[in-house]
Amino acid sequence: MAYFSSLTPVFVAVLCIVLGFLLKTFLTKDKVTKKAPKSEPNPKPWVDEDLQDNTEINPKDDAEEDWADSESDVLRVPYSPLQLSEDDMLHCSQQFFVLMNKRRSVRNISSKPVPREVIDNIIRTAGTSPSGAHTEPWTYVVVADPETKHKIREIVEEEEEINYKQRMGEKWVSDLQRLKTNWVKEYLDTAPYIILIFKQTHGIHPSGKKKTHYYNEISVSISCGILLAALQNAGLVTVTSTPLNCGPKLRVLLQRPGNEKLLLLLPVGYATEDAMVPDLQRKSLEDIMVFI
Repeated sequence: MAYFSSLTPVFVAVLCIVLGFLLKTFLTKDKVTKKAPKSEPNPKPWVDEDLQDNTEINPKDDAEEDWADSESDVLRVPYSPLQLSEDDMLHCSQQFFVLMNKRRSVRNISSKPVPREVIDNIIRTAGTSPSGAHTEPWTYVVVADPETKHKIREIVEEEEEINYKQRMGEKWVSDLQRLKTNWVKEYLDTAPYIILIFKQTHGIHPSGKKKTHYYNEISVSISCGILLAALQNAGLVTVTSTPLNCGPKLRVLLQRPGNEKLLLLLPVGYATEDAMVPDLQRKSLEDIMVFI
């Protein structure tokens, strides 16, 4: 009995160690299982993976020497704003609203040529947009070559058919039925120009190092809004297109660098004489503005 009595503490200690190891192993497996559940369908299959690049802040996983230092201060100059009377302000604001309220998404685009100088001015206007730390993280690729436009159409229609049949889901497709849209994009051939707007996830400093582009997607989106206004002001039409998962193929086709991601695609030209658009009503001022 004395022998077994002397072994008891040792046995208990060993047993505790074994049980502790088994418990730790079990908890670790359970933790891993919770972290990596079985693969499930993407709850948002319509999200363009090419734009999910986590570039809105300075990446921390790259070596510091890869990124350029902050640039020198910018010279400040006097600002000379446009001087208008209150009556002129009211008139201009009303006229601009009337102009922009006529803007519609038009899919019937004529092949009638548009002067290149007009497009140049429109892109210049889009380039006046504000941007994070004035990094101007946008590239506007204007395509006029018929062969390239047709290749763009082939890429877009191939992916858009998959979008309509698989990625977008029944509800989205059902919601679009009343607008009679589909994956066929004839206007990509007929429009005189296709403007593809790329956001630059980072820039390249003259030293060859990377340059951080803060809020690059928001900055480029603001620029796109100004571009749409400039097109409307020039009497041209377009339809905003965000073809899912076309970015990589179009980037290769247009020989754009890897730091550029396709954000928007716009066919641009005149509306055809028989162009039709849905009879839609916009929300009232009371529905979109809260005045406090």
